Amino acid sequence: MWIKILGSAAGGGFPQWNCGCVLCRGVRERKLSTSARTQCQVAISSGEDWFLLNASPDLRAQIEGTAELQPRAARQSPIAGVLVTGGDLDQVLGLLLLRELHPIRIYATASVRRLLRNHNTFFKMLSQEPGQSLWTDITPGVSFALASPAGSSSALVCRPMALQGGFPAYVGERRASTLLAGQAVLGLVIESNHGGGRLAYFPVVADLDANLTTVLNSCDLLLFDGTFWTDDELIRIQGAGRTARQMGHLPISGPGGSLERLSQLQRPRKIFVHINNTNPILDQNSLECQEVRNAGWEVAEDGWEFKL
Repeated sequence: MWIKILGSAAGGGFPQWNCGCVLCRGVRERKLSTSARTQCQVAISSGEDWFLLNASPDLRAQIEGTAELQPRAARQSPIAGVLVTGGDLDQVLGLLLLRELHPIRIYATASVRRLLRNHNTFFKMLSQEPGQSLWTDITPGVSFALASPAGSSSALVCRPMALQGGFPAYVGERRASTLLAGQAVLGLVIESNHGGGRLAYFPVVADLDANLTTVLNSCDLLLFDGTFWTDDELIRIQGAGRTARQMGHLPISGPGGSLERLSQLQRPRKIFVHINNTNPILDQNSLECQEVRNAGWEVAEDGWEFKL
């Protein structure tokens, strides 16, 4: 299985367009030991076809920067499908960039599919012609083989896992009450049925339990939620707002943070993705980044590649 990190930042990217914090200024002025990052996006393949894990708002630029994802001929994209782990705008806006009448398979829970197809007229652009988009419902805990729009199965098998967390704020309480809570946020465990390693993709994690930790320890590569360093990060910087946990993200540091909770992981290579522009681990010379490295973790950058 080939894995490409096309984007490693949280919503808004790094630097964020409307932010003049120390980190965003530092990367713009090239005064920090860091690099700019686009919004979180991963692509995987076991052969000719490629599958996207979510569809970021930066998807077009990410495709243009990745030769393997570019068309081989007129209207012949190697992108066969998208696995959607939730309904957040940062995870689905890129679907609208795939509206050019190219057949594509979209995997999502039934609840997220309803949000996008039935409740949002924008996404009707993905259904202008029969077979343009093939929506395939996935059920947490039930494994399935990734398939092309024509129905041919790839060697990749995905096990979606329900995580704690709710539907995005735009959904509203009344609409959310009509949906299944266990279908709001997913983590993905993906492996090839031809052998090789196992990928865990968990860019949004609100909490951990013993079962989830056991699953993560069975994987070879872990791409995990690195959104915030502290729980009160945004409040300290902006003077107001919600905590990391209130936004559905387990902070990295502090009691009960991911560094502490996942300190016993032995098997996987551990990499933080979905990193917010306020997170000090973005500065390679920071004490926070050093603490992460000392704990055996890495901080993802756009363009990283892996083969399992």
